[in-house]
Amino acid sequence: MVRAVLLSAVGAPLELTEIDLPRPGPGQVRVKLAAAGVCHSDLSLSNGTLRTGTPTVLGHEGSGTVTAVGEGVTSVRPGDAVVLNWAPACGECHLCGLGEPWLCERSAEGSEAAYGSLADGTGVFPGLGVAAFAEETVVAERAVVPLPAGIPLASAAVLGCAVLTGYGAVHNAARVRAGESAVVHGLGGVGLAALQALRIAGAGPIIAVDISPEKEELARRHGATEFLLADERTAKAVRKLTGGHGADHAFECVGKADTIRAAWSATRRGGRTTVVGIGGKEEMVSFSALEIFYFARTLTACVYGNSDPAKDIPVLAEHVRAGRLDLEALITDRITPEEIPDAFERMAQGRGGRSLVVF
Repeated sequence: MVRAVLLSAVGAPLELTEIDLPRPGPGQVRVKLAAAGVCHSDLSLSNGTLRTGTPTVLGHEGSGTVTAVGEGVTSVRPGDAVVLNWAPACGECHLCGLGEPWLCERSAEGSEAAYGSLADGTGVFPGLGVAAFAEETVVAERAVVPLPAGIPLASAAVLGCAVLTGYGAVHNAARVRAGESAVVHGLGGVGLAALQALRIAGAGPIIAVDISPEKEELARRHGATEFLLADERTAKAVRKLTGGHGADHAFECVGKADTIRAAWSATRRGGRTTVVGIGGKEEMVSFSALEIFYFARTLTACVYGNSDPAKDIPVLAEHVRAGRLDLEALITDRITPEEIPDAFERMAQGRGGRSLVVF
């Protein structure tokens, strides 16, 4: 039995309980969690914006140590430090064959069946296939990535979602080049990671936008050269900071219709707007046919930073070791499992960066 934070039903309060985890079966790995980041997607699962089976153990951004492996596992062994991968690619489907593992048709299989049970025998689902809000978890071998040497195990948790997503949006999806201007809307964990990635890319100016004035100091620490409070004049202010043209790149890290629209409007003619945030199906964005033609902007989504974690995590680790990427700066709150509801509240209010559950 392991302690875990359980969501019994969509919209229900989180509760600390114990679940029974089986030994890892063929192709599975058991991991003792060191830490788990609290991501906005966890909040979206809890409130029904994203679908999940219940009861479920949330948490999909985690790091830990392998304690046991099932038959046939060859990539890791007990004692190895790993980062959890919530969207593991199968390597065999049509989209994987196209070189787009972040869109793998089978990546969600790990979340579709119970992975453990409550004391009364009720099956428990793993949130996004990972279930990181627990002392231990059992996942498929392809859902763990060996952690390169020299990276602190607890802070490495944020590599598993916030950093892969934010860094990947800049380097994989948008392919920002040195000297290009960029604006980031929304400064949660992903948005802050995007700022660091833009700094690594040599972008400039780097404009950060958020609804909270308290985010300015945090934004500048992560690489922003300018900070704007989000309002109806944001796009005009971005154009003023970019020679009247608008940003070469805009990154939307919120998942709201009005923020997507603001990011689009802040992008120059021929520029690129990358939507990173996950919004609800009721968030409708509209564009006129004329403006699509006239502005010739590219509007694209970015899933998991268009990343291949097995290839990208070693690259990120090298940035960390070289001092270019600061994982600790992303973490503004270190909490216990009991404090996860408070972290959800901070996210809903737009306060702080990443909360890290330390086990």
